[in-house]
Amino acid sequence: MQNLETEVRPHLIRWYEESVMHIHRVVLLLQANVGYLLHAALSHKLVEVTGADEKTKADVARFIKAASLQGLVQEDTTTASLCKAISEDCHTSLIIDCSTGPPTLTNGVSNRFCDDWIQAFLNAAERFNPFLLRQILENFKLKAIQDMNNLKRFIRQAEMSHYALFRCCLFLQSCGNGDVLLQNARAEHSSLPEACGIINVLEEFLGEHAQGALY
Repeated sequence: MQNLETEVRPHLIRWYEESVMHIHRVVLLLQANVGYLLHAALSHKLVEVTGADEKTKADVARFIKAASLQGLVQEDTTTASLCKAISEDCHTSLIIDCSTGPPTLTNGVSNRFCDDWIQAFLNAAERFNPFLLRQILENFKLKAIQDMNNLKRFIRQAEMSHYALFRCCLFLQSCGNGDVLLQNARAEHSSLPEACGIINVLEEFLGEHAQGALY
């Protein structure tokens, strides 16, 4: 029993530091730019942190892992390899340079869905409420998962109904996260020709209405 306590106690002591406080530190570090990191996490984008110590790099990595949908989206080998190749492209990687204060971000991309969560993160960080920050991050991820499940349901319905396809377009426009949802849907439905056809139509529809803006 004493040996068990000796082994477990250090893990319990580290839990608060590694599972809770890192979110607070990352939000304080990036401030309003945290939306770019949220988007990168959802879209499986490679993030490179430069000019920072190992603790900061580990904090960012844990934040991304907590916000990511990785493992929740079923991808075939070919699609997974393609997504990995795209994410490792130096022109698409999100670069966070901490050698300056405040940090500067390169290749930052966000959307309305991620931007809408920024203020909640900032408010909780300002009140120094790490547990609330953890809950906000979990709620953010849960909402993204719910929207992803709704899109998959709409895509199945759209294969049989033009009205369902129209509803799917409206959903993607209103959720503010269309770029991320369609990217994940394409990866998951890559082996289903009919679903891929629906996704192509959705991408064209949103592209025409975006007029160069993010979904």
